[in-house]
Amino acid sequence: MWLLKLMLAVAALYAAVVTVVYVLQSWLIFPAGLAAFGPDLPAGARHVELGTKDGERVVLVRLPARQTPATPRPLLLGFAGNAWNADALALMLHQLFPEHQVAALHYRGYAPSSGSPSAAALFEDARRAHDHLATDAKAGIVAIGLSVGAAVAVDLATARPLRGIVMVTPFDSLRELAAHHYPWLPVRLLLRHRMEAAESLRDLDVPTAVITAENDTIVPAARSAPLREAARDLRNHIAIAAGHNDLYGHPDFAGALRASVAAVTRD
Repeated sequence: MWLLKLMLAVAALYAAVVTVVYVLQSWLIFPAGLAAFGPDLPAGARHVELGTKDGERVVLVRLPARQTPATPRPLLLGFAGNAWNADALALMLHQLFPEHQVAALHYRGYAPSSGSPSAAALFEDARRAHDHLATDAKAGIVAIGLSVGAAVAVDLATARPLRGIVMVTPFDSLRELAAHHYPWLPVRLLLRHRMEAAESLRDLDVPTAVITAENDTIVPAARSAPLREAARDLRNHIAIAAGHNDLYGHPDFAGALRASVAAVTRD
């Protein structure tokens, strides 16, 4: 009898854990509070509010080019990682690419944007941001996505014309990535947010570049490799000896990002 009671208690505990994970999954995937504070932006920066169909507002930060190029350069549209502030991403791109206009999207539910984040909302808002920027992007738009943002960039390419995509530490499938980290949970059944970047990329003829971190434990090689294999026009792949989060401070990162943008914009 005691064994039966123990088994029932363990089953009840497991069910409780599954329920908690199911309820909290949006917060686990989109921890907006971790991205609440951004850096001071230089003069000329603008925050543009874009209204959504359901009455929310998403904020797009825009930075002009610091230098006037001899020929028009593509606008760089950044999609941050799930714990990044969009202003920080915009500033990084602004510093690395002085001849390019730069924009980055504050995801739904990430202050100062309103609402609640979800995969569907991020995809929808990326298209809204693209449409706002398209008239000013005479040389096209390059989407630069970090981690979760890479999936947003790929989805945008399925619906809007892009000059290219640059993906940094991307994953092929949020479902498979979650299953890797939580093998003891039925995450494939629980997951409400669908981000299947590799599946979408297989149908795209868009110049693509990938930057991976060799010591990445958050997005392991098994989850980034299928995405590279799915790319029909893979222009560049650079692997850097760093982890998922310390990659951006690595001395090779700036050059890798510049080389990746150059690769996808090369005719």
